[in-house]
Amino acid sequence: MKQLKHIVSVLMVLLSLSLSLPTSVNAQCSMCTINAEQGSKNGNTVTKGINTGVLYLMGAPFLLIAGVGGIWYLKYRKDETAGE
Repeated sequence: MKQLKHIVSVLMVLLSLSLSLPTSVNAQCSMCTINAEQGSKNGNTVTKGINTGVLYLMGAPFLLIAGVGGIWYLKYRKDETAGE
């Protein structure tokens, strides 16, 4: 059991270090960036599609977290009322 705790603590330290190191990334290719910039100026609908896609991809983790939190809350509440 002590060895398992040691392994978990080492993995947590490595994970936190890897997340804290700065990285340089380019989120979009040059064509996507130019298309998004020009689309907003010219009224192109591609920019709206990119923004909708970003919102769709951003919403999935929030819904997942809300679902897990809701299940956790209901389970905690059920366990708490069973003890009374």
